[in-house]
Amino acid sequence: MRADEIKKLLFKVKTGKMSVETAIDKLKHLPMKALDFAHVDTHRAVRAGFPEVVFCQGKTKEQVVKIMKEIVSHSDYCLATRASEEVFRALKNAFGKKAEFNLLGRTAFVNISKKAIVKKGKIAVLTAGTSDIPVAEEAGVTAEVTGSNVSRIYDVGVAGIHRLFSHYEEIREARVIIAVAGMEGALPSVVAGLVDKPVIAVPTSVGYGANFGGVSALLTMLNSCSSNVLTVNIDNGFGAGYAASIINKL
Repeated sequence: MRADEIKKLLFKVKTGKMSVETAIDKLKHLPMKALDFAHVDTHRAVRAGFPEVVFCQGKTKEQVVKIMKEIVSHSDYCLATRASEEVFRALKNAFGKKAEFNLLGRTAFVNISKKAIVKKGKIAVLTAGTSDIPVAEEAGVTAEVTGSNVSRIYDVGVAGIHRLFSHYEEIREARVIIAVAGMEGALPSVVAGLVDKPVIAVPTSVGYGANFGGVSALLTMLNSCSSNVLTVNIDNGFGAGYAASIINKL
């Protein structure tokens, strides 16, 4: 249940259009609903401005569908990350055209609201290479569904740095920049040195053996000498997109 819906409900009680008992019945599942396998946070949208997000990895498709049905019943929409095609097919059967899937980013979004998501500001999502796009798409979709406009600029890593400079003005226009890179992870530091905006660095597990599954990129980003670099965990496009959207909307 969203904050505006709670206000409407309380106004109905105040004006006598709804009984106290009916209002209590509608609010009884706040702040959570217990399922056999999960405690769904039905109050998240009121507290944080966006409903609980479902991490699909390790869950069965049936569990994902049941959790998302509960969240959508209270908030109209729900985002799922690390969703497989099998999970999306189950969501499509449950929600029909209301379910959208981003194959590269492995995200599924269900929206039963009649209102379009209002998007503000601009976030630029950059990748060092094409292999980093799946993580970048997770970030981009997350930022979009949480209310931000997103500009995608892919394959502009430091091995061909002139590619980055050709998008300089577009990057400067963004309120927040997400820089996604594997290998040595140098892209965020370079970008941060060019702008006066926060740069959220996302290390990916893309790279050869000494990349150590993204650890080398993570350490590079954590040790950046650019003062405006903030770093999230390896392959955590969702965390970057969510945080960037909150900053963008401040």
